[in-house]
Amino acid sequence: MFRITAFLFLLIVFWGITGNAQSQARLLALSKADHTLAIVDPATLKVIGTVPVGEDPHEVIASTDGKTAYVSIYGGGTLHTINVIDLLSQKPLPNVDTRPLFGPHGIEFVNGKVWFSAEGSKAIGRYDPATNKLDWSMGTGQDRTHMLYVSADAKKIYTTNVNSGTVSILTGTLITPPNGKPREDWSQTVIPVTKGCEGFDVSPNGKQLWAAASEDGSIAVIDVETKKLITTIDAKAVGANRLKFTPDGKMVFITSLRSGDLLVYDAQTQKELKRVKVGKGAAGILMVPDGSRAFVACSPDNYIAVIDLKKLEVTGHLEVGRSPDGLAWAEQR
Repeated sequence: MFRITAFLFLLIVFWGITGNAQSQARLLALSKADHTLAIVDPATLKVIGTVPVGEDPHEVIASTDGKTAYVSIYGGGTLHTINVIDLLSQKPLPNVDTRPLFGPHGIEFVNGKVWFSAEGSKAIGRYDPATNKLDWSMGTGQDRTHMLYVSADAKKIYTTNVNSGTVSILTGTLITPPNGKPREDWSQTVIPVTKGCEGFDVSPNGKQLWAAASEDGSIAVIDVETKKLITTIDAKAVGANRLKFTPDGKMVFITSLRSGDLLVYDAQTQKELKRVKVGKGAAGILMVPDGSRAFVACSPDNYIAVIDLKKLEVTGHLEVGRSPDGLAWAEQR
């Protein structure tokens, strides 16, 4: 009897620990019109808190430990602020002033640092929360350096340059000059694609980069190792806004802000699998790490569509405020 009771006790404790761990996962969603960050329980799809942010929030990212969020305040390339949010207390912390870099937009958290595109300065910047300083930047020389992807080892940075119609691949290496101290050297490869290329993603295996162009609806497929354009898919995704691979790398989602379509492509065959109507206009995409669902921000509709990744169907809607856009996943560790 004692053994059974002890076993049940341990089982209950285990359930409690795992249930609590699961409950710490949060969906972060920006409302551009209400100037708020909504914190959502992904299990119940209920908003459990909102925090005020700046006048033109566009993208959000969470720290690796899931305790802090960073929000880029864009202003069409004119503003210079990153909001910092304590996700535990659900309160704003002191802002980051990105000057002399203007127009922070795309934002990533890698190796303990915040990386961001600075569209108004044609550059990439990096902020170190430990020192509370901007500790690195590099110019792209391209027009509207907008979205951003940083590799897990922080040795490669990818951007789309919307008005230049290019993709930049920035590669960092450590060099030691003769009789000098080691320093980090960065080189840039600029790959011509199609004007209006904005939403993009790198495949989970790190081999390909797909970028969608809003003007002609095409998708550029780039070989990351050779840094060359492989092919251009005539996807007819006019108004394309964002693009994301599923966690298993088998499918690619593209949203159209103009038509409200969600296009689903087979990553291997590069063929369209399905076109899902999610609203009047579709923008930000967030894949749930376990590969079960995706969230699509439908800005003109004032809701977020919930997509079942197996059925490729809309299974529900979530309201987080007017004109939702930037989405992120935060998991407290």
